[in-house]
Amino acid sequence: MDDRHAVLIVDDEADIRDWLAELLQDCGYAAVGAANGRDMQAALQQHTFALVVLDLRLKGEDGLQLARTLRAQSAVPIIMMSGKGDETDRVLGLELAADDYLTKPFSGREFLARVRAALRRATELSLPMLRKPGEAHECYCFHDWILDATARELRHSRGGEPCPLTQGEYALLAALVRHPGRVWSREQLLEQTRGLDTEVFDRTIDVLILRLRRKIEPNPRLPALICTERGAGYVFRASVSKTQST
Repeated sequence: MDDRHAVLIVDDEADIRDWLAELLQDCGYAAVGAANGRDMQAALQQHTFALVVLDLRLKGEDGLQLARTLRAQSAVPIIMMSGKGDETDRVLGLELAADDYLTKPFSGREFLARVRAALRRATELSLPMLRKPGEAHECYCFHDWILDATARELRHSRGGEPCPLTQGEYALLAALVRHPGRVWSREQLLEQTRGLDTEVFDRTIDVLILRLRRKIEPNPRLPALICTERGAGYVFRASVSKTQST
């Protein structure tokens, strides 16, 4: 099985698993089905998957907990599914770092489009940034972090360890860092993430802000960098210096 195009489908309904597997196989993907968390773990031990499609509401199991466990083990992209079109489910799923969310029922065409988008994003993020010898990189330094806008990379200023960001997280952080002190409305920030194949709905920005705070704030519960302006939106309060590096 080609792991680069292998998809694990976790759903307790056999008809759904078979339908999604058939759709994937018709498009050249390998597909493995799992009915529960035990089967999911067994499949993960046997194969390396490029994507996991996980139903939130499995019989007798908490899909959110399975997603949390999976995310702790791996950075594999996750598309979460649920038959309940409740915004709370979408927000919770995305807060757990799911890459996309599908509400049942959905069409085969939509499913395949989401799969292709998730795999494309994962491929783009894993590609090394081509760098010409001596090329200057545009960098923004704040607190204990350096945002390299040329390499599209966030790294710690002490030690240089990279901090992985999704495309949506990077686009949002770049907008904030480039304009410290500016108050952004949610609508304005949403425009910064459009066109990235990210999940777009009213709470998207709140979810992305939450993720960024968990990654860069000294104390995410008391944010000092990305601050909330009540009734207005968000503002980046850190002092930022723009530099160039080679």
